[in-house]
Amino acid sequence: MLASCDESHVEGKDKNHLDCYGPVRKLKGMKCSVCQSVAPVISPESACASMSLPGVMDAEGRVDESRLRMHIFKNGGISPDERGLVWRFLFGMYPCSSMALERPLLLEQMAVRYQVMKRKWQQLLPGAIHLRLNGTDAELLTAVKFFEQRQDREQNKQQYDSEETGEKMSFLQLQAQVLFKRVTFDLEELQEAVRIIDKDVPRTDRDLPYYRNEGLGNLLVLRDILITYAAFHPEVSYAQGMNDLCSRFLEVLDSEVDTYWSFSCYMEKFSKDFRADGLYRKMELEAALLKELDPQLHSHLVTDNMEKITFCHRWLLLGFQREFEHSDALRLFEILSCDHLELISQQVDRARYQERLARKYSLEDEPVKELQAVNTDFTFELFMCATILLENREALLSCRNEAQLIQFTSSLQGKLDLNSTLKKTEEHFYNYCKRSAWDYLRGRCHMRKSKEDHFLYQLRNLFS
Repeated sequence: MLASCDESHVEGKDKNHLDCYGPVRKLKGMKCSVCQSVAPVISPESACASMSLPGVMDAEGRVDESRLRMHIFKNGGISPDERGLVWRFLFGMYPCSSMALERPLLLEQMAVRYQVMKRKWQQLLPGAIHLRLNGTDAELLTAVKFFEQRQDREQNKQQYDSEETGEKMSFLQLQAQVLFKRVTFDLEELQEAVRIIDKDVPRTDRDLPYYRNEGLGNLLVLRDILITYAAFHPEVSYAQGMNDLCSRFLEVLDSEVDTYWSFSCYMEKFSKDFRADGLYRKMELEAALLKELDPQLHSHLVTDNMEKITFCHRWLLLGFQREFEHSDALRLFEILSCDHLELISQQVDRARYQERLARKYSLEDEPVKELQAVNTDFTFELFMCATILLENREALLSCRNEAQLIQFTSSLQGKLDLNSTLKKTEEHFYNYCKRSAWDYLRGRCHMRKSKEDHFLYQLRNLFS
């Protein structure tokens, strides 16, 4: 952890990394690349930490979820020193309704359950406990050494301070064992998942500071999380791309247990995107949205089986992780995950429904033109994808085959500007909502129409 930084950091001899030491960054779970070490099993500091976001957490530690999501959207993400704590609530590891006094016990319960789950697959597949090494990756061999040192440290920590604490942990362990006793594994499928994980993990985000030096051992932490998830979610198991998503959680949360449960909560909503039917549905929606925004580009890219537009699936699956600079990609992941604009589109649709009911039971005999429906399946990420396509319209229209499309997508990696793309995406989203609900809103809202008006300001006026 941060407290392990060498003396040159503490005394200020290495001024570039002086801020890596101290109680604030230790509490938030942040590390500098020089001091990177293997993530601990749990991060107990997070259970009692408080947010500094205005109006989001009350005096007893409960979080106002709607305000949290609105803050993330309006401020374009969370500052790095708040991110670890915020993600634990945003992605559901801690219930927003939980109080600060309750969370230490919740964390202990989650830690014990995770350890029981991991031990169960390790006992059934002892050959999968260790990563299969071919001996050619010297860095990975070093990572195993760091990981094993971390395991020894964690085992030495399991000395309970009192008899009462020991009894509590024994009860939690018994409770977890009963809970997972009847869980059975398809060993053949699990072994196949382990084989793919062992292929994917060694090449995951190796260029990030989090996986440098002693931090290489975090690759083994990532591996254990993914195998545990695959073992206890056989309907999903493991698919390529999950390693990139889970790595993002591990880097931010810097805790094995916290990462597992946050990643699991995230996958409850998005696991369908890793299945064939989920892939087809998302591409179907993206094609429908593109047809609304640019029929010509749609007809060029979308064939009967939508083969040409499937290159967008990786963008959507990973939250545009590779198209933006890494810190911007983390911000975008937060913005997409807060679902703020999706709630606004649902408000538009509810307003339309209420208006239809009022007209249905009114005494007016005049026929009323039906308003065009707002498709609430058009999520903000779909608008983001469409915006990237529209901004590169000419280049896409010039692509005549799959090879040229692949070359085009490769040219975007790490090159897109997040703030500019967000602003244009917001404009497309707003214009779509306006076209769909303008007739209803016109009589009820006085909107400023100058070009200087920003999307968020207008939407706040609409629903204030």
